[in-house]
Amino acid sequence: MLRHEFRPGRAVAGLVMLTLAAGYAADAAGAWNAPWTFFAPVFVGGLWLAATVTWVSYRLRRRRGARKAAAEATAPGPSGAA
Repeated sequence: MLRHEFRPGRAVAGLVMLTLAAGYAADAAGAWNAPWTFFAPVFVGGLWLAATVTWVSYRLRRRRGARKAAAEATAPGPSGAA
């Protein structure tokens, strides 16, 4: 049983931050020589992607909830057996 619902936007944001941390670590270790201007668009683009994924997942959950509520409203009630 899940303790909380899955948040894909947060997962994307976490992966972007891990990627940036790995890039900074590789740059600091001398394994990769990247200008600092490379990291700014990756950061902003990653946050934009995480926001987009969050918005899409919100819309899907909202639509699924509306369909479920409509199905419950049209479903017949109990047959009166106690």
